[in-house]
Amino acid sequence: MNKRFAAGVLATIVVPWTDRYQLDEGLFRHEIASMLGAGLRNLYVFGTAGEGYAVNDAQFERIARVYVHEVRAGGAEPMVGVISLSLQTIVERIAFARDQLGVRLFQISLPSWGALQSDEVRGFFDQVLGTFEDCQFLHYNLLRTKRLVSAAEYAAIANEHPNLVATKNSTDSMLRIRELIDGAPMLQHFLNERGFAYASLNGECGLLASLATLNWQRALRYFEAGSTRRMTELLPLEGELSHIGSALTEFLGVGHIDAAYDKVLYWLHDERFPLRLLRPYSSIELERATQFRDWLRRSYPEWAA
Repeated sequence: MNKRFAAGVLATIVVPWTDRYQLDEGLFRHEIASMLGAGLRNLYVFGTAGEGYAVNDAQFERIARVYVHEVRAGGAEPMVGVISLSLQTIVERIAFARDQLGVRLFQISLPSWGALQSDEVRGFFDQVLGTFEDCQFLHYNLLRTKRLVSAAEYAAIANEHPNLVATKNSTDSMLRIRELIDGAPMLQHFLNERGFAYASLNGECGLLASLATLNWQRALRYFEAGSTRRMTELLPLEGELSHIGSALTEFLGVGHIDAAYDKVLYWLHDERFPLRLLRPYSSIELERATQFRDWLRRSYPEWAA
């Protein structure tokens, strides 16, 4: 079955905050241009790493304007994430980005205050997808929403709504990966590094790059190796990332929200980039980030930015 969305490397844009918690626009534009220039074309803003859960409406609108302008200047298509406890807020933010900025590609997740029942999940998708039939949507499927959308649910929703085109899943469960690929084959499924390695054996999929963004060229190489099923190249790369991932949590600690780690990963490319997060979430200390950087340069220089 033909996929509704092309495979590729999906990567996040993180937001640099000044010491007054204002957008550092210069660094933000440089980040986007640098990643586009390295060949990463599927960039999104306002997932967990982009602190989409924390921005207010004014921050959302200003950051979205800058992001959309810079992505388009680089010849790519912007994808704007929308996270909120309020369905009304989700709809309003999509409407702003569509009507004011011309965005047609969005990343959405379920409201997370309480786990939605099956009929509530369908109601959520019916409301969002049905309201914006001229837009395309990727669903960000994560346990922070207190429930995962199943492959069977995806297939049923996709049959009703052709503008649901892709999913983003961080899982290395072989059973779940097979269910996604076989059970909802019309959707493009973006999977994290370990999940992508297995999924590549079973069908077309996209790479959700997180740790692989340590080195943008190697992230692209990782995707190409999986897409062409060059397992003798892919599996050693996956082994390296697995070891690096263990070291990352050893040096940086556990318990931080995802954005804290993703900011360190971008800081490794540009040490001007601030590690601070919007409150109340805690950032990773510069000393810890420096220790991880030094270890990476010694142990895996080919992955060092």
